[in-house]
Amino acid sequence: MSTLTLDPHPNHTPLIRRLPLIGPIARELAEGDADFPFYLLAAALSAWGCAFMIWGLPALVIPALLAVPMVMLTLVLLTLG
Repeated sequence: MSTLTLDPHPNHTPLIRRLPLIGPIARELAEGDADFPFYLLAAALSAWGCAFMIWGLPALVIPALLAVPMVMLTLVLLTLG
């Protein structure tokens, strides 16, 4: 008697590549053009600039405040060696 097992992901692609917004970016970073990271950085900076033009100072300050835990963690890891 054989048992039937259903694989929830038959194509075995990583989860990050199957996500709607992040998946195409991850695929392009892994397999695409070598200049794509520069385009992605330019698009992110442009979006940040547009947000600053629309919402003003909060759009400039909030990403900096969100970066504080990452910077603190980096500093702690650097001091630990």
